[in-house]
Amino acid sequence: MDKIVPHYEPDTVPVFDVNEIKKLLPHRPPFLMVDRIQEIGSDYIVGAKLLGINEWFFSGHFPGEPVMPGVLILETMAQVGGILVLNNLDEPEKYSTYFAKVSNAKFKKKVVPGDVLVVKMRITRPLEHSFVCMDGEAYVGNSIACQSSMMAQVIKNR
Repeated sequence: MDKIVPHYEPDTVPVFDVNEIKKLLPHRPPFLMVDRIQEIGSDYIVGAKLLGINEWFFSGHFPGEPVMPGVLILETMAQVGGILVLNNLDEPEKYSTYFAKVSNAKFKKKVVPGDVLVVKMRITRPLEHSFVCMDGEAYVGNSIACQSSMMAQVIKNR
């Protein structure tokens, strides 16, 4: 991926707010891990998750030293990527995306209450035979917190 660090701009109007995100993703609180989409193109997307101390996972991971679990960072990345994929479909409300593979995940910085996790995902292999591949990075400020490659399957809802 290009190494231009995406930044959270709280005063800009998001491309998608949480209500528009809920039209694309089936996830709901407490498992909806995307608060806004800041940018979207045909093959990339930038989204953000604002992390308050009251997030459900901080109380037990870890008491006295709250840290966002790595698997939830990956889930946030997958949800942002899912929005990108679904946004490119006709009738996106009729489809869902599912993890098929996570490769080369690297965790480089703790994500803690008060952070804004900014996720940039880019399609590396377009949708073909129901599968799509993406590379992603999750940032806190100017630092990469996580990077990973992912494959998702796009399935029509029943």
